[in-house]
Amino acid sequence: MKVPLTELTDRLNRFRARMDKTQPGWELAAITDKIPLYYFTGTMQDGLLVIPQGGEAIFWVRQSYERATGESLFPDIRKMRSYRDIAAGMGRLPSTVYLETDLVPISQLKRMQKHLPFTDVRPVDGVVSAVRAVKSRYELALMEHAGKIHRRVLEDQVPGMLSEGIDEITFYCDLYSRMMTEGHQGIIRFGGFNEMVLGEIGFGTSTICPVCVDTPGGVAGMHPSVPQMGNPERKLRKGDLVVVDIGCGYKGYQTDKTLSYMFGKPIPEQAIEAHLRCVDIQDELASMLRPGAVPSELYRNIMADLEPEFLKNFMGFGEHRVKFLGHGIGLWIDETPVIAEGFDEPLEEGMVIALEPKKGIPKVGLVGIENTFAVTPQGGRSLTGKSSGLIEVY
Repeated sequence: MKVPLTELTDRLNRFRARMDKTQPGWELAAITDKIPLYYFTGTMQDGLLVIPQGGEAIFWVRQSYERATGESLFPDIRKMRSYRDIAAGMGRLPSTVYLETDLVPISQLKRMQKHLPFTDVRPVDGVVSAVRAVKSRYELALMEHAGKIHRRVLEDQVPGMLSEGIDEITFYCDLYSRMMTEGHQGIIRFGGFNEMVLGEIGFGTSTICPVCVDTPGGVAGMHPSVPQMGNPERKLRKGDLVVVDIGCGYKGYQTDKTLSYMFGKPIPEQAIEAHLRCVDIQDELASMLRPGAVPSELYRNIMADLEPEFLKNFMGFGEHRVKFLGHGIGLWIDETPVIAEGFDEPLEEGMVIALEPKKGIPKVGLVGIENTFAVTPQGGRSLTGKSSGLIEVY
């Protein structure tokens, strides 16, 4: 399925409008990373999208030009062997170019500057993120489809997949197979070149093991060289808390969801109470996801209402804690806006945010919840279901 031309045109128009507003006097922006390239062109090829302030944008493709023209409706796709071809085809270029400074390697920048005579580089990352943050009906429809897969598997099917003695890796593989059968695209993507097949899945205290990514949960992992997926030695026992924190992707667009399960018998009452408090926080936050609400204010208001005792190990465990309550999501799992300090631009209708209040419990694991919500005038609309988690599997 090709991304409609109306989508591509609207995205470029909104990009230019935001550049005009935030970077007056800009002349040229260039996009190189595969996810922003897909967003603006509808294909994920190796090349450079050149967007002038005036005139038409051109997508210069090194590999594969044939595939780019076959799967994209972008109006101007041209073949190149090197950046020298762009210099010859574009004529005069400005001395200042806006690039994705978070994503362009220094070696690539040097190759570009060898043939394209710009001397000043300024960041375009924030503008691209802001444009991508507001989803169209087309994008929301894809995310709704991903959310239905997410809900169906985690709420209806996972309880029947848990059995005493199964290890974390076997369960991970079984779940991956089930997700693929239901329509998951097979990979989830993060900003900063990171990709996974699913997410964090674990039993008991594996779920509060510190990890190298900015998340309240954790996973023991297979080995220091592969700190993901799970541990083949950790087997499911009666009384274990099972936590499934995974993304689901459909045609590029992703949702994020966390559900937990009590296997064999209930977890301690204190942990259950903490979990229910997290669910209440999610629901309260979701009701506030309306156009005009300011993410930093939502964060401060929620955090100010939490007692010092509850704040211990809230949004993580021990020293491994995060300073947000939710994050934007779309072609990346971790997009803007973020429900955190420093995000002061008001929410807009069409933004999509994953809310994930969670709390680590000693000797138990990670309790809490996560669902993906679309911002609407009536408050957040869940795309991933409404289960409160801690599903009993006895």
